Formats: sequence, structure tokens, C-alpha cells
Amino acid sequence: MEAAVIDAKSQDSTVVDSLAYHFGFDPYGPARTGKRLRPRMVALSAEAFGAEPSLWLPAATGIELLHNYSLIHDDIEDQDEFRHGRPTLWKRIGIAQALNAGDALCALSFLALMRVDARIHSEVALAMVRRLHQAHRIMCDGQALDIAFERERHVEIARYRAMIGYKTAALFATSAELGVMSARNRDENDRDVRAYYDAGFAYGMAFQLRDDLLGIWADADMTGKAVAHDVARRKWSYPVVWALAQEPSAARAAIEEAYGKMCPLDAEDVERVVAALDSMGARDALEAEILTRTQAVAGFAADAMAAFASQTLASPP
Repeated sequence: MEAAVIDAKSQDSTVVDSLAYHFGFDPYGPARTGKRLRPRMVALSAEAFGAEPSLWLPAATGIELLHNYSLIHDDIEDQDEFRHGRPTLWKRIGIAQALNAGDALCALSFLALMRVDARIHSEVALAMVRRLHQAHRIMCDGQALDIAFERERHVEIARYRAMIGYKTAALFATSAELGVMSARNRDENDRDVRAYYDAGFAYGMAFQLRDDLLGIWADADMTGKAVAHDVARRKWSYPVVWALAQEPSAARAAIEEAYGKMCPLDAEDVERVVAALDSMGARDALEAEILTRTQAVAGFAADAMAAFASQTLASPP
């Protein structure tokens, strides 16, 4: 992946230097490797049909570059100042240059995908590029909803599920889809391609729901953020949306009152909201939803994909 970024040097290296900082490439190491869940999903899907790396690496690289482009823009839109313990790109070089670097990374993602193996039919290669563009477009819808939710006093659970489907699950679905397209040399209408798209979508929904769990109940050492960070930011996440959809109660009223302030919550409000969520069984409801989505992966894809889902989506202690 580093080659896909560094090889893109133009006469001016400002963009490349910015992207090197974002990824932690030399001289800004160590590199931010992360879990690489999306490219791993490309590989698992392709290898389920016997594909060798030369067939799926362009798709895996393109997917990861597009994901990182979205992170650069998300950090700006969410005003996040740190990522993995380092200042985010926009805090280091300013919003304008960070936006430009993100745009360049988006372009690089499609250039990487277009390096598909010569054994893939041109019609399939074009379909792969089209599907990644469509996933990108859907991600923008999800981000628009997420931003809009910040100004709303109430979010319905169906709208919340739609938002995370657009913003998070769509790219996981496309990751699995592109892997099978690479391996089978078929477009998106192929039965196996559709099945793996559904598996990836189920995984992506479970992944975001698990992230919602971490944002409230995970230990700070695990996330690198303060405990109940999402509540402190008044972020709409599944447990809060679920709780406000339940029958009236003192616990629900406490959450409504805190989120009704339309501003970040202080420590006392955070404590009250988390206590109310606990008393209502919000974590149990969330874990049940995660389990349902995780089990759905096995219904669409091979055992290796199901094992991957169980391993990476396990509930924290």
C-alpha cells in the first residue's frame, strides 16, 4: 500500500508528505497498520474461490485507501484532534491541505483498483470500479445522516440502522464483493458475488454496532479514549437510540433530558446516562443485535468468513 501512495509523487511532494504522515510512513513511522479488516475481507472472499494474491491485491489496496480517505475527511467533519495517539492530519497541516490530501487519496484508491490482473475481463474490471464508486457514494449518504443527527433531539432506530448501513456496512459489503469478482471474473450479478456482498454487509453492521458498544462500555486502555466517550460527545449510537425507543420510564427520561441539552455532556450527565442505559438493559440489547448480524455472515459465506467474523467481532470483557 505504501507504494500506491509514494509512487504517486508529482513535481510537488506536499500531498505525498501529508499522506505519509497520515499512514506513518517514513519519516513519520512507525506505520499505522491497524487491523486492515476491509482488505482482509477482500482476501478472504477471493481465497474462498481459490484466487491468488495477484488477483485480489489491487482491490484490497483500493478499498483500504478509500477507507483512509474517509478517515481524513471524518476527522475534519467530527473535529477529532487525535487518531491513534497522534494529531490528526488536519490538526497538523490545516483543514484546507488535509481536505486536498484526502481528495488525492480518494483518487489513488481508484487508480490502485484499476491495476487489476490482466486475466480479469475488462467488463468485470469496469464493474469493480463502478461498484467502488457506488460504495463511496453511499458512504457520503451515511456521513450526511450522521452529521444531521447531531442537530436532532430524537433519532428513530430505523434511521439509525440506515445510517450505519450507508456509512460503514456498505464498504465492508463492497470489500467482500470485489474479492469474489476478482476471483470468479464475474460482475455483481453473479450469485456468489451477491451472497458475499450480503455477508460483508452483515459484518459491517455488526462491526459498527460493536464500535457503539466500545464507545460507551469499553475500558479506556482498549480504545485510547475516555470511558463513555460517545456519550460525552452526545453522539447518537445504537444503545441510546434503542433506549429512547422503549416505553416511558425514569431511566428513559434521564437520557432524554441529557440529550435534549443539544450540547456535549458533562461528567455528571455522562454518569447518569450510562447508569440509565445499564438499568434499561441497553448493552444486552446491543449484544443481541451484534450476535444476530454476526451469525448472518455464516448464512451467506464460507466457513473462513464466519470464523473471521466471530474472531473480530467478539465482545470485549
